[in-house]
Amino acid sequence: MYTVSMRIIQILAIIIFSTIAFALGACFFISQYPWVDFSVLSHYDHSKATIVLDDNGQEWTRFQLDKREPISLTKIPQHVIQAFLAAEDRNFYQHAGISWKGIIRSVFKNIYYGRKAQGASTITQQLVKLLFFDNKKTFSRKLKEQLLALIIELQFTKDQILETYLNHICFGCGIYGVQAACQRFWGKDVSQITIDEAALLAGIIRAPSRYCPLDNEDQAKQRRNIILHCMKETKYITDTVYQELIQKPVTLTHQESNTIAPHIKIMIREFLEELVGKHALYTEGFIIQTTLNQTMQKHAVTIFKKNINAIRTQYNQQVNGGFVCIETKSGAIKALIGGYDDQSPFNRATQAKRQIGSIFKPLIYTAALEQGARLLDLEIDEPISLSINNQQWEPHNCQKHFDGPMTLAYALIRSNNMIPIKLLLKFGAQRPIELATLSGITEPMHPYPSLALGCIDSTVLEVVGMINIFAHEGYYTKPYFISWIKDISGKKIWNHTPHQISATNQLVSSQICKVLATSINQWKHYYAQKWPLCEMIGKTGTTNQARTCWFAGSTPTYTTALYIGNDDNTPMGSQILAVHTALPTWLEFNASITQPQKQFNYDPRLTKITIDGKSGSLVDEPADHKHTIDILIQQL
Repeated sequence: MYTVSMRIIQILAIIIFSTIAFALGACFFISQYPWVDFSVLSHYDHSKATIVLDDNGQEWTRFQLDKREPISLTKIPQHVIQAFLAAEDRNFYQHAGISWKGIIRSVFKNIYYGRKAQGASTITQQLVKLLFFDNKKTFSRKLKEQLLALIIELQFTKDQILETYLNHICFGCGIYGVQAACQRFWGKDVSQITIDEAALLAGIIRAPSRYCPLDNEDQAKQRRNIILHCMKETKYITDTVYQELIQKPVTLTHQESNTIAPHIKIMIREFLEELVGKHALYTEGFIIQTTLNQTMQKHAVTIFKKNINAIRTQYNQQVNGGFVCIETKSGAIKALIGGYDDQSPFNRATQAKRQIGSIFKPLIYTAALEQGARLLDLEIDEPISLSINNQQWEPHNCQKHFDGPMTLAYALIRSNNMIPIKLLLKFGAQRPIELATLSGITEPMHPYPSLALGCIDSTVLEVVGMINIFAHEGYYTKPYFISWIKDISGKKIWNHTPHQISATNQLVSSQICKVLATSINQWKHYYAQKWPLCEMIGKTGTTNQARTCWFAGSTPTYTTALYIGNDDNTPMGSQILAVHTALPTWLEFNASITQPQKQFNYDPRLTKITIDGKSGSLVDEPADHKHTIDILIQQL
């Protein structure tokens, strides 16, 4: 009872104080504040585009406001106007610029929830905020906003205010005004907009970064349906129309972007919006130096799409995938593909978490070598049966048979499953987990035997950083895509800080690197015409039932990773393997680009020897031995 009474007193005190303060402030403010001249708003634009440069200093895209196309309120369909009124200000034509009922309701709700749970801005106030204020939420700014709303209501008609509002409101992605939004989303005039499309537009403005359909189609649809419900509540549409429209999909027919790397552009936009603010990105004329290489990006897209099309045709599946290429030493992203469809907002290179399978195995061998194992050591490829959580686990090899004794080097080349499990059981899971974490894998990992087979999820961007440690002498370098940012005056406001740590030592990384070079060389006779003219390392990964086909590997200059799989993670079929899908894509891309450095830098303490991979014995005449491989060892 006491709490309720105190709340009532608190609410009444706030209302009384606010009313007195507002009345006094309004009298002074209105007497001093000049009339607002809206005549310049239809043709002024002092905004400066943000220019984005590639790694050669050439512009490859920019962020700028979509051209404002002012349109008369008389040319905007009534259902479009109704959608915005239902969504933002149902009493627009009744109030005088501020809604006392809305303010009181907002005060009650905010006190009840103990936080800012609901605002009370009218369309007039939103217009004032859009034209004259930033996003800082202060009491003084809110008071000025309300007072200016009163001035505007005294000076202009409701239709003039609503027309200006609809011509200047933000729809995300640098789009301002309903006409520009209609052109961008559907390629048509606002006069042609349907009721459900009008509701979608009205739903965006509450939170453009969340509800813009170019980025978040599902959330845009959910928000559209809320606005349709508001239109039903306000009697603008019937229940029958409402039930019909909420079932309709969100269909966009906007023109395709000419940007050569749309998913990197989204990454840049999101980073800059966080750093400098959404509006500033499109108006303040920043210069952004990125790491993108346009030539490499174009090669990557051409080859990736060609091979995806071939797989889709051959296997009658709408497979997709992600692709990232970084500079080996710096981690600079040179090319990135977020999926087959350039217009899809979902970035499969950075957002799609897929099981990585055998790509993880080099970390198991790395941890074993660090703890005393040698590539010459023999282990037996044989059936394993383990009791895990009262259930028997009996893994098998991809080839469905066991090959008996073999060296660790040969087991890694053959991507054997039994040997890494034995190594994990022998040396423990702690160090492989540490290595994976140091190498950029963020997904939680558990010390189960299945970890040795890569039963963890990761993204292409993480995998490319992980595999890169073997080409970069044991160092993990975090991939990045922006080098620096300057403001319009040329002053640097942000500079990339390299993140590089030692994941393992060069002695071990060099030994694994040499084995991975032998591993990829076993496919040379299949893909001789696509073979790059430099040393290479690489590892395939095909998960259960070919849900995901991976290849990740390096040249001395670049490290590239990609996956191919169905978006819903359904099996592609046992006939689809990484060596027939991801590997040829990887090879063809690396053969198409310039490779300045031809050889890896191996630890000088190591010596190359040729062995029989099965027995570990030295080989003098390699041609006479079926399982001959080259490895690096440290001479004692």
